[in-house]
Amino acid sequence: MEDLVDQYASYLKLERNVSPHTLRNYLSDLRQFEGFLRDKGLCVDYDKKIKFEEVDVHVVRAYLALLSKRNRKSSIGRKLAALKGLFRYLVREKQLSRDPLSFISTPKQEKPLPKFLTVDDVFRLLGGVQGKGTLDIRDRAVLEVLYSTGVRVSELVGLNWGDVDFRLGIIRVFGKGSKERIVPIGEIALKTLRDYGDEQTRQWKPAAKGEAPVFLNHRGKRITTRSVARIVEKHLKIVGIPVRMGPHGLRHTFATHLLNGGADLRAIQELLGHASLSTTQRYTHVNLDQLTAVYDRAHPRA
Repeated sequence: MEDLVDQYASYLKLERNVSPHTLRNYLSDLRQFEGFLRDKGLCVDYDKKIKFEEVDVHVVRAYLALLSKRNRKSSIGRKLAALKGLFRYLVREKQLSRDPLSFISTPKQEKPLPKFLTVDDVFRLLGGVQGKGTLDIRDRAVLEVLYSTGVRVSELVGLNWGDVDFRLGIIRVFGKGSKERIVPIGEIALKTLRDYGDEQTRQWKPAAKGEAPVFLNHRGKRITTRSVARIVEKHLKIVGIPVRMGPHGLRHTFATHLLNGGADLRAIQELLGHASLSTTQRYTHVNLDQLTAVYDRAHPRA
């Protein structure tokens, strides 16, 4: 199994171009399945090596039954997706003659409505970072860019100065699967970036060559996604907004406010970098009152 999983990992990385985060999760899920087979003595030989050809639908269902006792549906769905991908790969590479998961459906996912801030709350949050220290200026820029662009936190931390076009008012980000997209950024967010860039130059010497990360931690290294989450949580608490929300909440807020302002759903899909419009349509449920008001104004028989 080790060799086959390593081959599959190379396929995911080189051909499917999955993110390091996704690759790490998938490999962890496959190791967990491997551990289940060894512990139960299923589909293994005397040396405890996995015999993939013996894995059938009953073995997989026993594994899913065990998972259902300890995991949420979203986690089970991801673990099942990792297995489905592996077995499809093995069949394609003629390592197996059949796919035992072809008749197993992914559990229907619960889709909670996204949390978002009101416009007034956003103004409170963005106006609440008043300090003049390097980290205060950075935090203000982080919050402004998240709300102005709706980028994912991974896209924010991966941003380099070369990706920011101050003249055109756009930034270049690399989303899931390293897909590149261009996102407009507002004047206020650009100004906070300029201020932060000036402060960063004073605090740390610019990189002589290679990548020049936009957002740095207190040691002058590229900031992490966890640090960005702490920044959002910290400033929500400072201004007294009683909402538990991370950076993704500002992405939801960005999309919700655009939809409330009359933006086309397709345009929001492009800005968010969603591969499917169905993902973006979550926001139509959040804004039912707004959509009802539009319907009442526009429909002849409303």
